[in-house]
Amino acid sequence: MPIVPLHEQALARGARSHWLGQIEVDDVEATSDAFVMHGAEPLGPIGTFPDGRRFAVLRDPGGAIVGLTSPGSHDESSRVVVWHHMNTNDRARVERAYTTLFGWRLTRLVAHPEHGEFRHFAWPGSDVEAGTMVDIRSQAGRHAHWLFHMHVDDLDRALATVHAERGIVLGPFALPDGERLAVCDDPQGAAFALRG
Repeated sequence: MPIVPLHEQALARGARSHWLGQIEVDDVEATSDAFVMHGAEPLGPIGTFPDGRRFAVLRDPGGAIVGLTSPGSHDESSRVVVWHHMNTNDRARVERAYTTLFGWRLTRLVAHPEHGEFRHFAWPGSDVEAGTMVDIRSQAGRHAHWLFHMHVDDLDRALATVHAERGIVLGPFALPDGERLAVCDDPQGAAFALRG
């Protein structure tokens, strides 16, 4: 997972530091065009990574930023993210876009008394759930974004590190399966979640 500075145009538009999830597609140009037809907004021209892969960055129909990339090699860091949670301004619209364009499969709909209905989803060809989407339009102070959950072996130690590095920690909270979750901001304001 490379760490790169925000592009000057993004900074000029007031973008804050964030993790950028990337979806591999066979044809970045065609998929980007189709995504726009579903209501996404391109955030710059399609580019090329040093290894030759093509990439595009878009704001999806519900307001979250996402990348498209052509296929490439994967290292062990790609297995660190264990859950993909989207806060969106239009869950129905993003459900249609992601299922139609990327083949994601919608699964359970779980109601939470404070945070609304969470739509679970799975990757194509998998029965294992990979994440959730929740509509945040009624949630004051929240913005549309992907929140990536990373597994750690020792949650308390990891949260102590976040505090020591002047990050922000919300939680931890107990999940129904007994696992614990904390939502964090790193020192530059990029949000992420830790599970352990």
